[in-house]
Amino acid sequence: MARHIAVIGSGVTGISSALLLLRAGHRVTIIAKDFPAPFETIDPITQINYTSPWGGALFEHPLSITTFSHMKSLFASHPTTAGITFLKGVEYLESPGPEYLSLTPATAASLQLPGFRLLPQSEFPDQKVKWGCEYETYCVNPMVYLSFLLRRFVHRGGRVLKHALRSPVEVFALSERSTPSLKNGGVDAVVNASGFGFGGDENMFITRGQTVLVAEECDATVTRQNADGSWTFCVPRGFEGGTVIGGTKEVDDWGVEPRPETREKLLEMFKGTCPQILNGKGEFTVMGDIVGRRPSRRGGPRIEGEVLEGGKGFVMHAYGLGGRGYELSWGVAERVVEGVEGYFRGLRGESKI
Repeated sequence: MARHIAVIGSGVTGISSALLLLRAGHRVTIIAKDFPAPFETIDPITQINYTSPWGGALFEHPLSITTFSHMKSLFASHPTTAGITFLKGVEYLESPGPEYLSLTPATAASLQLPGFRLLPQSEFPDQKVKWGCEYETYCVNPMVYLSFLLRRFVHRGGRVLKHALRSPVEVFALSERSTPSLKNGGVDAVVNASGFGFGGDENMFITRGQTVLVAEECDATVTRQNADGSWTFCVPRGFEGGTVIGGTKEVDDWGVEPRPETREKLLEMFKGTCPQILNGKGEFTVMGDIVGRRPSRRGGPRIEGEVLEGGKGFVMHAYGLGGRGYELSWGVAERVVEGVEGYFRGLRGESKI
């Protein structure tokens, strides 16, 4: 039996979850204050909390294994329109822990790390680097990718509603009379992919991230973790979207404006690690600074169902992923579908397992 599910949030977690819920046979409406739009049209100040368009994805573990598989499939079927690029990932560590030093091609294969290769010292950028590797990864151009997903969602019968909510519970009060855009009658379940969780979660906190978008292209993602805990990285966006160079992780920093001194430090650090990106030029061609608020959560993201008091509804939470939204998106989306379907099976008196 098809149910009507409202998904709160039009970031990568929300849209991915909505698509899989549609595929599972449900009627789905995405409700959000902001929706994907071209990079050039987004106001970085007024939409600083809508962080999905500012991202770029790198490949990590473990829910990311599922995401990697979905990205492979989307790239294979839509190589020029999905906004996905597959390329080499390179990592350098100045102070590697035992989990890195013990990593071998055999253990990497068991962890499903495709294309893994330990780098010899001759390929390190300088003598401070003590460990390095490369592997197969992907990047997304966020504006292209999110717009692609949203078009697929609408084309498959999904609906969208531009509406600012104050709580997930508010969705159950929406009706066709008060909100004509919300079709299909009442809502049977809500997915809370709001990013920030609506302020009721004491474990949530803000992480300010500042990066720089440059016009130079790079043929690999490059990440370097320094001995002092700082890091430098690049994420090529592809599709003539330039390259993101970063980045900062500033906990509980609500600053909106980009800091020029931070930009200079980020560019200088990355130039020292990967000078070839400049192709002989002296300076980067800066397209803009990017400041975003990443919705982070102590103890990790909240991915769990909640039956409201008195049985007045079901909310499947999927928020607090910090800067890892793209990397984990399809893995989280599969968990969302499992949670929602488990709730409906419980209503029918069936086993949730």
